[in-house]
Formats: sequence, C-alpha cells, structure tokens
Amino acid sequence: MERSVFYILDVFAEQKYEGNQLAVFSCSEDISGLEMQQIARELNYSETTFILSGEQQNGGFDVRIFTPQKEIPFAGHPSLGTAYIIRNEILQDPVEIVTLNLKAGRVSVTFSTAADCNMDVLWMKQFSPSFGRLFDVKAFSSVLSLEEEDFDDRFPIEAISTGFPFIIVPLKNMDALKRVKLNKAEYFNKIKNEWAKAVLVFCPETNSSRNDLSVRVFAEYYGIPEDPATGSANGCLAAYLVKYSYFGANSINIRIEQGYDMGRPSLIFLKAEGNQSEIDIFVGGTVIKVAKGFFFNRFN
Repeated sequence: MERSVFYILDVFAEQKYEGNQLAVFSCSEDISGLEMQQIARELNYSETTFILSGEQQNGGFDVRIFTPQKEIPFAGHPSLGTAYIIRNEILQDPVEIVTLNLKAGRVSVTFSTAADCNMDVLWMKQFSPSFGRLFDVKAFSSVLSLEEEDFDDRFPIEAISTGFPFIIVPLKNMDALKRVKLNKAEYFNKIKNEWAKAVLVFCPETNSSRNDLSVRVFAEYYGIPEDPATGSANGCLAAYLVKYSYFGANSINIRIEQGYDMGRPSLIFLKAEGNQSEIDIFVGGTVIKVAKGFFFNRFN
C-alpha cells in the first residue's frame, strides 16, 4: 500500500493551538479530486490543501484547496501554510519565496524574520481587488441579527474580492461585533444570487491593545459557520480600508485579531497602499507545525 504524508498546522498563530487549523497533504497526484473532497469533509477544517507533486511545474507547485463543501480557487491561510510545508518539508531549503499554482492563478509567498520573535512571518501578495455592489443596512441587520444603529454609517457595506469575494461590513464597536449571530434563513436568501457568499464584520475596538481592528468571518455557504482566521477575507478588508481611507490615509500597516470568541485567538498582519484603481495588498502571519501523519491512499 502507498502512503501520502500530511501535516496539521496552526496558521496565523502566535503559539500552538491558536490561529486557524490546516491539513496539508504532500505529493497527492494519486488522490482523485473526489477523494480530496471527501478527505476535506472528513477533517472538517475550514480548508484542506493538496500539493500535487514534490516538483515544480510551470514555475510553481500545483496546489488544490478544498473546504468541507467544495473546491475553491484561492484562500489565504491555506496558501501560507502550504508554502510553509513546501519550504520546510519538501525543499528543506530556507528559500525566500515559494510560488503556488492555484486555480485562481499564481501566488508567491515570501518569508521574513519577525523583529520581535524567532518565527518566520509569511507574506502573500493578494490579487488586485475587484469591487462589487453596495448593500443596504436594513437587509444586513436581519442577516446578522443586529440593529441598524450597530452599523458604522460612515462607511458602506460592500462586496470585494482579492481572489475570493467577501461582503465587508463595518460595525461601530465590540458590543455589536460580539452580538453578531448569523440568521441562516436570511443569509442564504440574501446571498443566493450574489457574487460574494461569505461575510466579514469588523470594528475598531480590540481584545488586545496591540491590535488595530477586530474581525469575525462567516462562510456558511462553504460549510464554515465561523472561521477563526481568514487571510483572503482580510485581504478584501485591506482593499476596503484603503479605498475608504478608514484610518485617514491611502495606506495601512496594521494588526488584525480574529477568533477570540471561538477560543482560537489569531493574529493577521495587513499592509496595503494605493487607491481604488490600483491597490497593492499583502497579508502576513506565522505558521506552527502541530503534527505529521500518513494517509493510506491505496489498499491492495
């Protein structure tokens, strides 16, 4: 019987058992797409990734990403975690850049050493943002089980994508953020014909004074009731913050906290600069290896 190696990681984690969990399967060319989907459903992490070969193809490593419900073209923490495994377990070489060939396109992950710790920070340049339509507060108050006065009316609710579309929702304070509860019936009715299916809500109050914004992400459509750390969603948030000069400038270099109410506190770094027509966005975070195992993909 043949075995594929897989790894369990914590991504956007400052220490083990924080951040967002990820399973990465290496050398997975013999695993069918159907079985990849079944494995992702069995593990039930927000995403599971499969590195198809230990060799580069067309300038990068071919990678597929699955949620428990479906394959997706791009996601943040799976890209960072997969690049970490390629560098440290497959290449075993401290290269500065690892390139992934994803369904959405080619993504490069850069490694740098954090000044305040001994861990590598992985940085991923997002795709150029695309801006979708604006949403009415009244419609989203029922979706999120909030009152209209909970929303920050200085800024709109807007659909944005930097590879994976999210609806960005600004709230006034932590009290509103903590009271968000997805009304599934209203949610599925609202996103039925929408480009963006997942929702990011944020506020300027934080659990840690070191951080700049607090975020929650809901993606029930993809089988993820709430996500503890979401690079792709925060990439969309970065585009939003720059477009609307949320911090009074057309650039940001900030720390985002997510997952506190889930018992998985996460830290995500965001850097972005530009204007509505052209914004350069980078999402960063750390990765911690938790476990290594073997998957038996053939039985004789």
